[in-house]
Amino acid sequence: MNNELIYLIKGLILGISVAAPIGPIGIICINRTMNKGYLSGVISGLGIATADLIYGVIAGLGLTIISNLLLEYKLWLQAFGVISLAYFGVKILVKKAADVNGTFSEKRDLLKDYFTTFILTITNPVTILLFVAVFAGLGLANSENSKLAIFMMVSGIFVGSGIWWLFLSGLIVKLKSRISRKLLRRIDVISGLVILGFAVVLMVNLIREMILLFE
Repeated sequence: MNNELIYLIKGLILGISVAAPIGPIGIICINRTMNKGYLSGVISGLGIATADLIYGVIAGLGLTIISNLLLEYKLWLQAFGVISLAYFGVKILVKKAADVNGTFSEKRDLLKDYFTTFILTITNPVTILLFVAVFAGLGLANSENSKLAIFMMVSGIFVGSGIWWLFLSGLIVKLKSRISRKLLRRIDVISGLVILGFAVVLMVNLIREMILLFE
């Protein structure tokens, strides 16, 4: 097995590992799958995967100017992310009971689904530190002789993340057929509260960082 294929496999594993932990954006994807259908969930997941791909490219190619700029404006980006999460949490909570039914909504707005999760993910530039650490550990970061290996690695990250969302969205669609309308509404409420909880935690951390910055 050649080195490039090994890096592709490593990227696949990393992509799945990054996507698998269910955070607030993942909960949004799951909620969309349950309410809008399989395709909406997958497209939302691909928005996350695209943001991870971009951060992987920046870290792998050693684009320090871009990464430093993102980290410099980290607080502003995180503030935008917190506000967006709070918005989605409230939107899910105030959904009318009539909107929760046993069939999927015909109105998908797939482009909107894609870009909202992409923006929510890309506004967390701390993610780039993970990829910097991985590429540095593999001896790939900022290496002129490893461009193909980096390409295979970041491609694997995107494909691995995409595979995870294909699998998870399919699983949710199958499970939904066994869930009552009343339980669906409860799941919506729990999802909204969890997303709002994440927003509050992130807001507290953001305020703490701002206080430390101006001390």
